[in-house]
Amino acid sequence: MAKHVLLVEDEVNIIEAIRFLLTRDGWNVEAHADGGTAMNRIRERVPDLIILDFMLPGKNGLDILRELRSEDRFVDLPVLMLTARGQEQDRELASKAGADRFMTKPFSNDAVLNAVRELAPN
Repeated sequence: MAKHVLLVEDEVNIIEAIRFLLTRDGWNVEAHADGGTAMNRIRERVPDLIILDFMLPGKNGLDILRELRSEDRFVDLPVLMLTARGQEQDRELASKAGADRFMTKPFSNDAVLNAVRELAPN
């Protein structure tokens, strides 16, 4: 059975690129574009991995990550954080909030694929 990744991202081009890349690698990719309802979707679907954008409508990725890590069942759920802002302060905030990996946009296909494989190996 394919592993399930929840991609919380609001940019259509990013969604399609990551969906294409990961689907070819055997992943079931579900996209969700609203930060305000992302935690509800995570609780409903319980993915194997979350790819989480930093800046989202409704609620930012950092707040979602903090809420996620506050729930015992999601403490160890792998999270790859994406951002268009590659500032060191953002990396530190994401790391402190519990991100397992941090990647700036634009990113290479290989970088995403390798990060996903390392965070949630088969």
